[in-house]
Amino acid sequence: MLVLTRRSGEQILIGDDIVITVLDSRGDGVRIGIDAPRGVRIQRHEVLRAVEEANVAASAAALPDGEERIKALLAGRMLPPETDRPAP
Repeated sequence: MLVLTRRSGEQILIGDDIVITVLDSRGDGVRIGIDAPRGVRIQRHEVLRAVEEANVAASAAALPDGEERIKALLAGRMLPPETDRPAP
C-alpha cells in the first residue's frame, strides 16, 4: 500500500487516466474527487459490503423449496401455483 500525504487541491495520478483530487479535510475526514473513465467502476467499500451482507441474509431466509424452484426455472418449467408456497 502506498501512503501519501496530500493537501487540499493536490492530486494523485493513477495510470494515465485516473486523477484523485483532495478537495477538503475536516477533522478526521477527507473529501476527495475522482476523475476516471466511464468504464471504471468506483464503489465505496462499506456500501459494497452492506449489499453483500444483505444478499447473504436474503438467501438464508429463502423458502425451503427455493432450490427446487430455481432448478425448475432453469429447466424451463414453472412449478404449479398450488405448490409455489408451503402450506400455512
